[in-house]
Amino acid sequence: MIKSNRRSFIRGVAMVGGVAFMPNLVLGAEKNKSGKLSHKILCCNIRVALDDDEKNGVGWSTRKFGCIQIIKNQKPDVFCLQEVLRIQNDDLKKAFPDFQSFGFEGPEMDKFKEGYHGIAKNPIFFSKKRYELLDAGSFWLSETPLVAGSLSWESARARHVNWVRLYDKMSKKEFRISNLHLDHKSQKAKVEQVKMVLEYAKQYPVDFPQILTGDFNAGASNPVYTTVKSYDWTDTYTALHGEAEPGFTVHMFKGENYEKKDKGKKIDFIFGTPGVKPLSAAIIKDNVRGVYPSDHYFVSAEILL
Repeated sequence: MIKSNRRSFIRGVAMVGGVAFMPNLVLGAEKNKSGKLSHKILCCNIRVALDDDEKNGVGWSTRKFGCIQIIKNQKPDVFCLQEVLRIQNDDLKKAFPDFQSFGFEGPEMDKFKEGYHGIAKNPIFFSKKRYELLDAGSFWLSETPLVAGSLSWESARARHVNWVRLYDKMSKKEFRISNLHLDHKSQKAKVEQVKMVLEYAKQYPVDFPQILTGDFNAGASNPVYTTVKSYDWTDTYTALHGEAEPGFTVHMFKGENYEKKDKGKKIDFIFGTPGVKPLSAAIIKDNVRGVYPSDHYFVSAEILL
């Protein structure tokens, strides 16, 4: 139970977490590469850069090229990342100069400076040619959302959400996208964290298009998933492929050779409100010369506002 009511929470986050931006001068609507009005969205848990992974041959220095190449091959308009450390964020910004990123720079979220507990964040990258950034914000998924690094509900780590509100120069429509990474241990924390994000999203009109991406650390049979659906959000993947469990997205760098794949679940999702129509959705199982970009498969959705 969040201590303050939703109105107070929204007011506080809007004052501190929201960032208002002056409109940019737009000389004309620009088409995306495909000439379509649709938007290609990726959700990518890229795995933090770990020294132990380097020793095992799956470190960021080994995976970086493939990770960047696989994202580029998908030709996204927006890609949302989880488990990003500074070195990875810097590499991605250099690799995608036509994209603007939001959500890495800012208050540090964790007292730990190294290893898996390092200051991993969930930045959102979006095409500068196609979109204008109207507003953006970030808050911590705890009972004190404006306190950096705060934890509640026995969350194992500090968790946060980043969001951006974008204007599409092509369709002249606005939409909002939120990107999160829920706790990996506490079930109560997972449910309460996702409720916070969903409650915050309710300040927008029902017909305002919103997208929610992330590593939910929970499959479709988990109350986390059913909570999202209860708020009238649609899973873009199951909307097109049916409700059957599609299988694992965590594979520990082994792909189809992962020993526990038969027990694995899809835990990486792209959801949309009623204003978002999914046109295609996929689990991206690509590798580059046998090297996977992460211990997760990436997921994608092409949507129409």
